[in-house]
Amino acid sequence: MVTTEITQLTGECSNWRNTLRDQRSNLTSLKEKLQQLSSNLQDKNALQDLEHLQNQFYIQLINIHDLKHAIKEHEQIAAWELAKNGQVTDATWSAHEELHDNHEQLQSTLHHVQQEFRQFVAKLQ
Repeated sequence: MVTTEITQLTGECSNWRNTLRDQRSNLTSLKEKLQQLSSNLQDKNALQDLEHLQNQFYIQLINIHDLKHAIKEHEQIAAWELAKNGQVTDATWSAHEELHDNHEQLQSTLHHVQQEFRQFVAKLQ
């Protein structure tokens, strides 16, 4: 039972980190595309939208980094508790649920930012 729970915890953490790694790569790519688009912009509204997206990419890349770090730290705590006590504490399981919620919220935010980027590109064409 405990082994199954730990396997589930580490599997979920691994999946979250992989998803965040992919999201970081995708966001970095969009950031580069945005930089390419910025060289020809003159319209004040387009420049404001550009700045907004640049800020969002910067903020969300930090959020991705911070969440990946928190997940890695969480896994280390769980491994330490398992090695020391033979089980993971309720507080760690609670933290796991909180990380799950944070991951889901960040995924939603990243989806929204990517949608804003697509709308911005569509307006330029």
